[in-house]
Amino acid sequence: MTKTTKSRNGAPAASKERRDAEVRMPLGRKNYICMLIGVGIIILGFILMSGGGSDDPNVFDYSMFSFRRITLAPVVVLAGFGFEIFAIMKKFKE
Repeated sequence: MTKTTKSRNGAPAASKERRDAEVRMPLGRKNYICMLIGVGIIILGFILMSGGGSDDPNVFDYSMFSFRRITLAPVVVLAGFGFEIFAIMKKFKE
């Protein structure tokens, strides 16, 4: 007959393997590093979007419709969000 150990509340104690699995984080170190890179890409996209305004409200500045602000920056931001999804979903071998 096997003797089972009981925890304080009367339930059987968890095995060592189960306790190790509960302590392990869902994402590894490489995932967090990739997520920081993704945040950097998103910030870069917003920096590319900035500017193009005019100091004088009576003067219209067409530089706000440049390729960099209208096309490139939103693509960079979306690429950053895509990289974030990749960083969360990717299972790295640790």
